[in-house]
Amino acid sequence: MEQKETKEKVILVGCQTNGDEDLRFDYSMEELGALTETAQGEVIASVIQKRDRVHPATYIGKGKVEELKALVEELEADIVIFNDELSPSQKRNLGSEIEARIIDRTQLILDIFAQRARSKEGKLQVELAQLQYILPRLAGQGTALSRLGAGIGTRGPGETKLESDRRHIRRRIDDIKSQLSVIVQHRDRYRERRKKNKTFQVAIVGYTNAGKSTLFNRLSEAESYEENQLFATLDPMTRKLILPSGFLALITDTVGFIQDLPTTLIAAFRSTLEEVKEADLLLHVVDMSNPDYYQHEKTVKKLLDDLEVKDIPQITVYNKRDIQHPDFVPTADTTTVFISAFDASDRHALKEQMEKVVMGIMEPYEVQIPSTEGKLLSQLKNDTILRQLVFDEESEFYRCKGYTLPDHQITGQLQKFTI
Repeated sequence: MEQKETKEKVILVGCQTNGDEDLRFDYSMEELGALTETAQGEVIASVIQKRDRVHPATYIGKGKVEELKALVEELEADIVIFNDELSPSQKRNLGSEIEARIIDRTQLILDIFAQRARSKEGKLQVELAQLQYILPRLAGQGTALSRLGAGIGTRGPGETKLESDRRHIRRRIDDIKSQLSVIVQHRDRYRERRKKNKTFQVAIVGYTNAGKSTLFNRLSEAESYEENQLFATLDPMTRKLILPSGFLALITDTVGFIQDLPTTLIAAFRSTLEEVKEADLLLHVVDMSNPDYYQHEKTVKKLLDDLEVKDIPQITVYNKRDIQHPDFVPTADTTTVFISAFDASDRHALKEQMEKVVMGIMEPYEVQIPSTEGKLLSQLKNDTILRQLVFDEESEFYRCKGYTLPDHQITGQLQKFTI
Protein backbone atom coordinates (compact mmCIF):
# COMPACT_ATOMS: atom_id res chain seq x y z
CA MET A 1 0.00 0.00 0.00
CA GLU A 2 1.34 3.41 -0.95
CA GLN A 3 2.06 5.64 2.01
CA LYS A 4 0.68 9.15 1.82
CA GLU A 5 3.29 11.67 2.84
CA THR A 6 2.01 13.51 5.90
CA LYS A 7 3.42 16.91 6.64
CA GLU A 8 4.81 17.51 10.10
CA LYS A 9 2.66 19.75 12.29
CA VAL A 10 4.50 22.87 13.34
CA ILE A 11 3.93 25.59 15.95
CA LEU A 12 5.85 28.83 15.36
CA VAL A 13 7.12 30.88 18.32
CA GLY A 14 8.31 34.49 18.16
CA CYS A 15 9.43 36.93 20.82
CA GLN A 16 9.03 40.61 19.97
CA THR A 17 11.40 42.72 22.01
CA ASN A 18 11.22 46.50 22.43
CA GLY A 19 13.69 47.10 19.66
CA ASP A 20 11.56 45.30 17.04
CA GLU A 21 9.21 47.33 14.88
CA ASP A 22 5.76 45.72 14.56
CA LEU A 23 5.88 45.54 10.77
CA ARG A 24 9.34 44.02 10.60
CA PHE A 25 8.48 41.48 13.30
CA ASP A 26 5.27 40.47 11.49
CA TYR A 27 7.18 39.97 8.26
CA SER A 28 9.86 37.88 9.93
CA MET A 29 7.13 35.64 11.39
CA GLU A 30 5.50 35.40 7.95
CA GLU A 31 8.85 34.51 6.47
CA LEU A 32 9.32 31.83 9.13
CA GLY A 33 5.97 30.39 8.01
CA ALA A 34 7.09 30.44 4.37
CA LEU A 35 10.39 28.78 5.32
CA THR A 36 8.46 26.08 7.21
CA GLU A 37 6.29 25.38 4.15
CA THR A 38 9.39 25.23 1.96
CA ALA A 39 10.75 22.59 4.38
CA GLN A 40 7.51 20.60 3.92
CA GLY A 41 6.01 21.49 7.32
CA GLU A 42 2.45 22.60 8.06
CA VAL A 43 1.99 25.58 10.38
CA ILE A 44 -0.90 24.87 12.75
CA ALA A 45 -0.42 27.72 15.26
CA SER A 46 1.73 30.72 16.16
CA VAL A 47 2.67 31.85 19.65
CA ILE A 48 3.93 35.40 20.05
CA GLN A 49 5.11 37.19 23.17
CA LYS A 50 6.12 40.81 23.67
CA ARG A 51 8.93 41.28 26.18
CA ASP A 52 11.59 43.85 27.06
CA ARG A 53 14.18 41.27 26.11
CA VAL A 54 14.40 37.58 25.31
CA HIS A 55 14.31 35.35 28.42
CA PRO A 56 17.90 34.11 28.93
CA ALA A 57 16.84 30.61 30.06
CA THR A 58 13.77 29.82 27.96
CA TYR A 59 13.58 32.54 25.23
CA ILE A 60 9.91 33.22 26.17
CA GLY A 61 8.62 33.74 29.73
CA LYS A 62 7.77 30.88 32.09
CA GLY A 63 4.00 31.41 31.69
CA LYS A 64 4.28 31.33 27.90
CA VAL A 65 6.28 28.09 28.12
CA GLU A 66 3.37 26.51 30.06
CA GLU A 67 0.92 27.82 27.45
CA LEU A 68 3.08 26.43 24.64
CA LYS A 69 3.37 23.07 26.42
CA ALA A 70 -0.44 22.80 26.65
CA LEU A 71 -0.83 23.86 23.00
CA VAL A 72 1.66 21.21 21.82
CA GLU A 73 -0.30 18.50 23.67
CA GLU A 74 -3.69 19.75 22.50
CA LEU A 75 -2.75 20.10 18.81
CA GLU A 76 -0.36 17.11 18.84
CA ALA A 77 2.38 19.19 17.24
CA ASP A 78 5.53 17.43 16.01
CA ILE A 79 7.84 20.43 16.03
CA VAL A 80 8.12 23.86 17.62
CA ILE A 81 10.13 26.34 15.55
CA PHE A 82 11.53 29.47 17.19
CA ASN A 83 12.05 32.67 15.19
CA ASP A 84 15.57 33.35 16.53
CA GLU A 85 18.68 31.31 17.07
CA LEU A 86 18.39 29.60 20.47
CA SER A 87 21.39 29.26 22.75
CA PRO A 88 22.38 25.70 23.71
CA SER A 89 20.96 26.19 27.25
CA GLN A 90 17.65 27.68 25.99
CA LYS A 91 17.24 24.70 23.72
CA ARG A 92 18.00 22.27 26.52
CA ASN A 93 15.59 23.94 28.97
CA LEU A 94 12.76 24.09 26.44
CA GLY A 95 13.40 20.49 25.41
CA SER A 96 12.96 19.29 28.99
CA GLU A 97 9.57 21.07 29.24
CA ILE A 98 8.03 20.44 25.82
CA GLU A 99 7.16 17.09 24.29
CA ALA A 100 7.96 18.04 20.70
CA ARG A 101 11.11 18.59 18.69
CA ILE A 102 12.54 22.08 19.28
CA ILE A 103 14.34 23.77 16.41
CA ASP A 104 15.19 27.39 15.64
CA ARG A 105 15.27 29.58 12.55
CA THR A 106 18.92 28.73 11.86
CA GLN A 107 18.28 24.98 11.90
CA LEU A 108 15.26 25.44 9.64
CA ILE A 109 17.28 27.37 7.05
CA LEU A 110 20.09 24.81 7.26
CA ASP A 111 17.53 22.07 6.71
CA ILE A 112 16.19 23.73 3.55
CA PHE A 113 19.75 24.18 2.31
CA ALA A 114 20.37 20.45 2.96
CA GLN A 115 17.38 19.61 0.75
CA ARG A 116 18.39 22.04 -1.99
CA ALA A 117 22.13 21.44 -2.33
CA ARG A 118 22.90 19.71 -5.62
CA SER A 119 26.61 20.11 -6.24
CA LYS A 120 29.34 18.52 -4.16
CA GLU A 121 30.41 21.96 -2.97
CA GLY A 122 26.87 22.93 -1.97
CA LYS A 123 26.45 19.72 0.04
CA LEU A 124 29.80 20.17 1.76
CA GLN A 125 29.03 23.78 2.66
CA VAL A 126 25.68 22.82 4.17
CA GLU A 127 27.22 19.99 6.15
CA LEU A 128 29.95 22.31 7.43
CA ALA A 129 27.39 24.88 8.57
CA GLN A 130 25.28 22.18 10.23
CA LEU A 131 28.23 20.68 12.09
CA GLN A 132 29.40 24.12 13.26
CA TYR A 133 25.88 24.72 14.56
CA ILE A 134 25.69 21.33 16.30
CA LEU A 135 29.12 21.36 17.96
CA PRO A 136 28.36 23.76 20.86
CA ARG A 137 24.94 22.14 21.32
CA LEU A 138 26.14 18.56 21.76
CA ALA A 139 26.25 18.54 25.58
CA GLY A 140 23.16 17.11 27.21
CA GLN A 141 21.65 15.98 23.93
CA GLY A 142 22.41 12.29 24.36
CA THR A 143 18.88 11.16 25.17
CA ALA A 144 17.21 13.54 22.73
CA LEU A 145 19.44 12.41 19.88
CA SER A 146 18.73 8.73 20.29
CA ARG A 147 15.02 9.36 19.65
CA LEU A 148 15.49 11.65 16.66
CA GLY A 149 13.59 10.46 13.62
CA ALA A 150 13.54 11.80 10.12
CA GLY A 151 11.97 15.19 9.50
CA ILE A 152 12.56 18.94 9.54
CA GLY A 153 15.75 19.93 11.32
CA THR A 154 17.25 16.45 11.20
CA ARG A 155 18.17 16.14 7.53
CA GLY A 156 21.73 16.56 6.41
CA PRO A 157 24.62 15.00 8.29
CA GLY A 158 22.37 12.31 9.82
CA GLU A 159 21.90 10.97 13.33
CA THR A 160 25.02 8.79 13.58
CA LYS A 161 27.22 11.84 13.02
CA LEU A 162 25.30 13.80 15.62
CA GLU A 163 25.69 11.07 18.22
CA SER A 164 29.39 10.68 17.69
CA ASP A 165 31.72 12.66 19.88
CA ARG A 166 33.03 16.17 19.42
CA ARG A 167 36.41 14.95 18.24
CA HIS A 168 34.75 13.12 15.37
CA ILE A 169 32.79 16.26 14.42
CA ARG A 170 35.88 18.47 14.64
CA ARG A 171 37.78 16.01 12.43
CA ARG A 172 34.93 16.06 9.93
CA ILE A 173 34.87 19.89 9.97
CA ASP A 174 38.61 19.98 9.20
CA ASP A 175 38.12 17.40 6.47
CA ILE A 176 35.30 19.40 4.84
CA LYS A 177 37.30 22.63 5.07
CA SER A 178 40.22 21.05 3.23
CA GLN A 179 37.90 19.61 0.55
CA LEU A 180 36.26 23.01 0.13
CA SER A 181 39.59 24.77 -0.20
CA VAL A 182 40.44 22.44 -3.12
CA ILE A 183 37.10 23.30 -4.77
CA VAL A 184 37.67 27.00 -4.14
CA GLN A 185 41.15 26.81 -5.73
CA HIS A 186 39.59 25.06 -8.72
CA ARG A 187 36.96 27.78 -9.01
CA ASP A 188 39.65 30.47 -8.65
CA ARG A 189 41.60 28.93 -11.53
CA TYR A 190 38.44 28.82 -13.63
CA ARG A 191 37.77 32.46 -12.74
CA GLU A 192 41.33 33.46 -13.58
CA ARG A 193 40.92 31.84 -17.00
CA ARG A 194 37.72 33.79 -17.58
CA LYS A 195 39.49 36.94 -16.47
CA LYS A 196 42.42 36.30 -18.79
CA ASN A 197 40.03 35.88 -21.69
CA LYS A 198 38.41 39.05 -20.28
CA THR A 199 34.87 37.86 -20.70
CA PHE A 200 32.47 40.46 -19.34
CA GLN A 201 30.74 39.05 -16.25
CA VAL A 202 27.25 39.83 -14.98
CA ALA A 203 25.97 38.51 -11.62
CA ILE A 204 22.34 38.37 -10.57
CA VAL A 205 21.79 39.05 -6.87
CA GLY A 206 18.70 39.59 -4.77
CA TYR A 207 16.51 38.43 -1.93
CA THR A 208 15.39 34.83 -1.98
CA ASN A 209 12.37 34.24 -4.27
CA ALA A 210 12.71 37.61 -6.05
CA GLY A 211 12.72 35.87 -9.45
CA LYS A 212 16.47 35.63 -10.09
CA SER A 213 16.46 32.13 -11.60
CA THR A 214 13.44 32.91 -13.79
CA LEU A 215 15.23 35.97 -15.15
CA PHE A 216 18.52 34.07 -15.46
CA ASN A 217 16.82 31.32 -17.48
CA ARG A 218 15.07 33.77 -19.79
CA LEU A 219 18.15 35.93 -20.37
CA SER A 220 20.48 33.01 -21.00
CA GLU A 221 18.16 30.23 -22.22
CA ALA A 222 19.54 28.09 -19.37
CA GLU A 223 17.92 25.38 -17.31
CA SER A 224 18.34 26.58 -13.73
CA TYR A 225 15.87 25.29 -11.15
CA GLU A 226 13.09 27.83 -10.74
CA GLU A 227 10.26 27.44 -8.28
CA ASN A 228 8.09 29.72 -6.17
CA GLN A 229 9.99 28.74 -3.03
CA LEU A 230 12.57 30.24 -0.74
CA PHE A 231 16.12 29.18 -1.65
CA ALA A 232 15.28 27.39 -4.89
CA THR A 233 18.85 28.07 -6.09
CA LEU A 234 21.85 27.12 -4.00
CA ASP A 235 24.68 26.43 -6.41
CA PRO A 236 25.90 29.29 -8.60
CA MET A 237 25.41 28.68 -12.32
CA THR A 238 27.11 30.55 -15.15
CA ARG A 239 25.82 30.77 -18.72
CA LYS A 240 26.40 32.81 -21.87
CA LEU A 241 24.39 36.01 -22.37
CA ILE A 242 24.17 37.76 -25.72
CA LEU A 243 23.33 41.48 -25.67
CA PRO A 244 21.37 43.11 -28.55
CA SER A 245 24.53 44.16 -30.46
CA GLY A 246 25.86 40.57 -30.36
CA PHE A 247 28.29 41.33 -27.50
CA LEU A 248 28.97 38.16 -25.54
CA ALA A 249 28.97 38.16 -21.72
CA LEU A 250 28.69 35.57 -18.96
CA ILE A 251 25.82 35.70 -16.48
CA THR A 252 25.81 34.01 -13.05
CA ASP A 253 22.81 33.13 -10.90
CA THR A 254 23.55 33.28 -7.16
CA VAL A 255 22.01 32.02 -3.92
CA GLY A 256 19.21 34.24 -2.56
CA PHE A 257 19.88 36.53 0.39
CA ILE A 258 17.66 36.55 3.48
CA GLN A 259 17.48 38.72 6.58
CA ASP A 260 19.04 37.26 9.72
CA LEU A 261 20.97 34.72 7.65
CA PRO A 262 22.61 32.32 10.12
CA THR A 263 26.22 33.34 10.80
CA THR A 264 27.46 29.79 10.19
CA LEU A 265 25.93 30.02 6.73
CA ILE A 266 27.37 33.40 5.84
CA ALA A 267 30.82 31.94 6.43
CA ALA A 268 30.02 28.74 4.54
CA PHE A 269 28.51 30.49 1.52
CA ARG A 270 31.11 33.19 1.35
CA SER A 271 32.92 31.36 -1.44
CA THR A 272 29.67 30.96 -3.38
CA LEU A 273 29.14 34.70 -3.15
CA GLU A 274 32.73 35.34 -4.27
CA GLU A 275 31.32 35.16 -7.81
CA VAL A 276 29.62 38.47 -7.05
CA LYS A 277 32.94 40.17 -6.26
CA GLU A 278 34.37 39.16 -9.64
CA ALA A 279 31.44 40.59 -11.62
CA ASP A 280 31.72 43.60 -13.92
CA LEU A 281 28.01 44.37 -13.54
CA LEU A 282 25.43 43.43 -10.89
CA LEU A 283 21.74 42.97 -11.54
CA HIS A 284 19.97 43.44 -8.20
CA VAL A 285 16.54 41.82 -8.62
CA VAL A 286 13.79 43.13 -6.32
CA ASP A 287 10.33 41.56 -6.13
CA MET A 288 8.02 44.58 -6.42
CA SER A 289 4.96 42.44 -5.63
CA ASN A 290 6.22 41.69 -2.12
CA PRO A 291 4.91 44.08 0.58
CA ASP A 292 8.28 43.88 2.32
CA TYR A 293 10.29 44.75 -0.83
CA TYR A 294 12.03 47.72 0.84
CA GLN A 295 13.31 45.58 3.72
CA HIS A 296 14.52 42.97 1.20
CA GLU A 297 16.34 45.63 -0.80
CA LYS A 298 18.05 46.93 2.37
CA THR A 299 19.08 43.40 3.43
CA VAL A 300 20.72 42.74 0.04
CA LYS A 301 22.46 46.13 0.05
CA LYS A 302 23.89 45.45 3.50
CA LEU A 303 25.19 42.02 2.44
CA LEU A 304 26.70 43.52 -0.70
CA ASP A 305 28.42 46.17 1.45
CA ASP A 306 29.79 43.36 3.62
CA LEU A 307 31.19 41.75 0.45
CA GLU A 308 32.78 45.10 -0.46
CA VAL A 309 31.41 45.43 -3.97
CA LYS A 310 30.63 49.17 -3.87
CA ASP A 311 32.57 49.97 -7.04
CA ILE A 312 30.81 47.48 -9.31
CA PRO A 313 28.15 49.12 -11.54
CA GLN A 314 24.63 48.06 -10.57
CA ILE A 315 21.23 47.95 -12.22
CA THR A 316 18.24 47.52 -9.89
CA VAL A 317 15.76 45.29 -11.68
CA TYR A 318 12.28 45.68 -10.20
CA ASN A 319 10.66 42.37 -11.16
CA LYS A 320 7.04 41.06 -11.24
CA ARG A 321 5.74 44.32 -12.70
CA ASP A 322 2.49 42.55 -13.69
CA ILE A 323 1.62 41.91 -10.02
CA GLN A 324 3.17 45.06 -8.51
CA HIS A 325 2.21 45.80 -4.89
CA PRO A 326 -0.17 48.81 -4.61
CA ASP A 327 2.14 50.60 -2.13
CA PHE A 328 5.31 50.04 -4.18
CA VAL A 329 7.59 53.08 -4.58
CA PRO A 330 11.04 52.63 -6.19
CA THR A 331 13.84 53.65 -3.80
CA ALA A 332 17.02 52.53 -5.56
CA ASP A 333 19.79 55.07 -6.12
CA THR A 334 21.14 53.14 -9.13
CA THR A 335 19.95 52.73 -12.73
CA THR A 336 16.51 51.08 -12.53
CA VAL A 337 14.46 48.93 -14.89
CA PHE A 338 10.89 47.69 -14.32
CA ILE A 339 10.16 44.29 -15.81
CA SER A 340 8.23 41.09 -15.73
CA ALA A 341 10.80 38.33 -16.32
CA PHE A 342 8.27 36.46 -18.47
CA ASP A 343 7.78 39.41 -20.87
CA ALA A 344 10.11 39.26 -23.89
CA SER A 345 9.96 43.01 -24.63
CA ASP A 346 10.77 43.80 -20.96
CA ARG A 347 13.77 41.49 -21.13
CA HIS A 348 14.92 43.17 -24.33
CA ALA A 349 14.64 46.59 -22.67
CA LEU A 350 16.74 45.26 -19.77
CA LYS A 351 19.39 43.95 -22.18
CA GLU A 352 19.50 47.35 -23.91
CA GLN A 353 19.95 49.05 -20.54
CA MET A 354 22.73 46.58 -19.69
CA GLU A 355 24.39 47.41 -22.99
CA LYS A 356 24.31 51.13 -22.15
CA VAL A 357 25.98 50.46 -18.79
CA VAL A 358 28.62 48.26 -20.48
CA MET A 359 29.31 50.99 -23.05
CA GLY A 360 29.86 53.41 -20.16
CA ILE A 361 32.74 51.21 -18.98
CA MET A 362 34.18 50.85 -22.50
CA GLU A 363 36.28 53.07 -24.78
CA PRO A 364 35.17 54.06 -28.30
CA TYR A 365 37.17 52.85 -31.30
CA GLU A 366 37.18 53.59 -35.05
CA VAL A 367 39.20 51.27 -37.27
CA GLN A 368 39.78 50.21 -40.88
CA ILE A 369 40.18 46.46 -41.22
CA PRO A 370 41.19 44.70 -44.48
CA SER A 371 38.66 42.13 -45.74
CA THR A 372 41.33 39.43 -45.32
CA GLU A 373 41.07 39.75 -41.50
CA GLY A 374 37.94 37.57 -41.26
CA LYS A 375 38.69 36.23 -37.80
CA LEU A 376 39.19 39.69 -36.30
CA LEU A 377 35.95 40.91 -37.89
CA SER A 378 33.93 38.10 -36.33
CA GLN A 379 35.63 38.77 -32.96
CA LEU A 380 34.49 42.38 -33.16
CA LYS A 381 30.86 41.20 -33.13
CA ASN A 382 31.31 39.06 -30.00
CA ASP A 383 33.98 40.86 -28.00
CA THR A 384 33.09 44.51 -28.61
CA ILE A 385 29.88 46.47 -29.01
CA LEU A 386 29.87 47.05 -32.76
CA ARG A 387 27.88 50.10 -33.79
CA GLN A 388 28.87 50.49 -37.45
CA LEU A 389 30.30 48.14 -40.08
CA VAL A 390 30.65 49.53 -43.61
CA PHE A 391 32.52 47.90 -46.51
CA ASP A 392 34.47 50.21 -48.80
CA GLU A 393 34.69 48.40 -52.16
CA GLU A 394 37.44 50.65 -53.53
CA SER A 395 39.96 50.00 -50.76
CA GLU A 396 38.48 46.60 -49.75
CA PHE A 397 38.47 47.72 -46.13
CA TYR A 398 35.76 47.53 -43.51
CA ARG A 399 35.19 50.74 -41.57
CA CYS A 400 34.16 49.77 -38.05
CA LYS A 401 33.01 51.88 -35.13
CA GLY A 402 32.14 50.68 -31.70
CA TYR A 403 33.15 50.29 -28.06
CA THR A 404 35.68 47.97 -26.48
CA LEU A 405 36.79 47.07 -22.96
CA PRO A 406 40.05 48.92 -22.16
CA ASP A 407 41.92 45.85 -20.90
CA HIS A 408 40.62 43.31 -23.43
CA GLN A 409 43.19 41.70 -25.73
CA ILE A 410 41.20 42.73 -28.82
CA THR A 411 41.77 46.40 -27.91
CA GLY A 412 45.50 45.89 -28.42
CA GLN A 413 44.91 44.15 -31.77
CA LEU A 414 42.76 47.04 -33.00
CA GLN A 415 45.43 49.67 -32.38
CA LYS A 416 47.30 48.93 -35.60
CA PHE A 417 44.10 49.44 -37.62
CA THR A 418 43.06 52.70 -35.96
CA ILE A 419 42.11 55.46 -38.35
